[in-house]
Amino acid sequence: MTSPHFGRGIALILATTICFSTLDALSKSINKYLPLNEMIWGRYAFHGLALTLLMGPKLKWDLVRTAHPWTQTMRGLMLLVSSVFFTTSLYFLPLAETSALSFVSPLVMTALSVPLLGERVRPAQWIAVATGFAGVLVIVRPGGQLFDIATILPILSALSYALFQIVTRKYAGRDSAYTTHFWTALVCTVVLSLTLPFAWKTPQWWGWLTLVAMGLVGGLGHYLLIRAYENAPPSTLAPFSYVQIVWASILSWLWFDHLPDAISLLGMGIIMGSGVFAIWMQRRSRRGPNEEGIATD
Repeated sequence: MTSPHFGRGIALILATTICFSTLDALSKSINKYLPLNEMIWGRYAFHGLALTLLMGPKLKWDLVRTAHPWTQTMRGLMLLVSSVFFTTSLYFLPLAETSALSFVSPLVMTALSVPLLGERVRPAQWIAVATGFAGVLVIVRPGGQLFDIATILPILSALSYALFQIVTRKYAGRDSAYTTHFWTALVCTVVLSLTLPFAWKTPQWWGWLTLVAMGLVGGLGHYLLIRAYENAPPSTLAPFSYVQIVWASILSWLWFDHLPDAISLLGMGIIMGSGVFAIWMQRRSRRGPNEEGIATD
């Protein structure tokens, strides 16, 4: 990226948040009718197909070719684990709160960057991490209505996604972003295909349509994410990823007739504020590539 276009990058990252929020809403809308493995399989299978049709004619075998297949496989498996935890949580928790809880991922990544990447984390960043998890407690409210064992699922999703980001950061630039996303979809599709004989329910026409829509929306989101980071640096764009929580709240209200209460909104605000602050501190302390940013899904 030699000539940043900040406005274009911000517009693209905001479009990405709409795609990923829509993907989550589609997942929640269909999870009563299809097995978990089948839903996630459809999401990645049609994602990979869309990416192949979109970029295959231009990149040809460069879309598939990689010098680091084991690293790409490890990344894909980490993202798959994150997707399993997040999609499972949608069975039990409201969309908006689930999305907000999963956005502690950059805070988890900040904490894990010390032992796994040997980075130095400033005291202010540790305060941001602690504040973010205080926001989690505000949303969960131990002893409150939302408090349930299921609330650990989006946290585990955030942990898995943070590990995914750390591997991405450590090996950034070794393959093109398009190749990396193709391998992610490929790994997830192959692994989940092995589970289909054990848990499969043939979807009705609207079920197939939803699975295709999930793949297309997810694939479009990742494509826009790549384009966003081709136009502006991650440190500029990452804070705008938190707009996804806003879209998730709106879709939760319009689609599922659930609006977070005032205390949950306060917790979301705390998580968003602490995450943006942690990103700002990372921007001051280092400058490096992060292809994935923090947008989830």
